[in-house]
Amino acid sequence: MALKKTLTIAGSDTSGGAGMQADLKTFQEHGTYGMVALTVVVTMDPNGWTHNVTPLPTELLQKQIDTALSTGIDAVKTGMLSTEEIIRMAGEAIAKSGTSNVVIDPVMVCKGDDEVLNPGNTDAMIQHLLPLAAVTTPNLFEAGQLAGTGTPKSIDEMKTAAKKIHELGAKAVVIKGGKALATEKATDLFFDGATFYLLESEKVASTFNHGAGCTFAASVTANLANGLSVKEAVIEAKEFVSAAIAHGWALNDYVGPVMHGAKSRFGAPAVTVTEI
Repeated sequence: MALKKTLTIAGSDTSGGAGMQADLKTFQEHGTYGMVALTVVVTMDPNGWTHNVTPLPTELLQKQIDTALSTGIDAVKTGMLSTEEIIRMAGEAIAKSGTSNVVIDPVMVCKGDDEVLNPGNTDAMIQHLLPLAAVTTPNLFEAGQLAGTGTPKSIDEMKTAAKKIHELGAKAVVIKGGKALATEKATDLFFDGATFYLLESEKVASTFNHGAGCTFAASVTANLANGLSVKEAVIEAKEFVSAAIAHGWALNDYVGPVMHGAKSRFGAPAVTVTEI
C-alpha cells in the first residue's frame, strides 16, 4: 500500500521531543511517510539546558528540499526557520511543490526561551509563507507577533488576531491558547475565514509539554495528507496532542516531552467544538 508523503522543513531538537523528531514521530502515528529538510540543529547545555541554535548551510537545505520534492509530496509543514533567507527559500519550494496542503507553524522561540530567533523573520513569514498556508498554527505570542496586536489575553483578542492573520493570506488560522489562556479549559481558536470555533479539552496539570506545538502542526499536516478537511484535521490534531500532553513524561531534570504515541495506546481526551 502506498503511503501519503509528508514533508517537514524544520530544525532538529537533539533532545528528541520537538522539531523534526516530533514531526516524524507524529507522521508515523498517522500512517504517513515522513521526510525532512533540516534547517538548524538545536543543542542544549547539559548544565541548565539553555539552547544553542546552529544553522545548516542554505545550499544543503536547498538540496534536501529538492530531494524531497522530487518524490511528489502530499502535504508539507514548516517549523523552525532561522533566517529570512531560509524562510524565502522554504516559501519558494512550497509554492512549486504542487500541494495545497500547507501547514505553517511560525516558530519564533525555543520553548523555555523568550528571545525571538530573528526579529526580521516575522515580516518574512508574512511575505513568503502565510499566503501559502492552508492553515497556520501560532501560539498566543506568535499570533500577536504576526497580527501586530500584542499577545492575546482573551478569546475576543484571539479573534481579532485570527482575523488579521487571515487577512495576511492564511486560508485558516488556529491560535493555540492551551493552558496559557485564563480559561477553565485548554482552549484553542479555529477560524476558517468565515466562522470561529472554540476547541476545548480538559487542562492537564503538568509541565511535560515539550514539543506540543510541533506535534499539533505535524498532526494537522498528516491529516490533510490523508484527505481530511482543514477543520477535521485540526480537531483530530487537538485530540492527538491532548492525549500526548496528558501522558507527557520527565526526560531529565529540565524538560518533559509529550508522548507522541499516547492516542493510539490510551485513547484521546474529549474535545468540545463550539461555534462562536
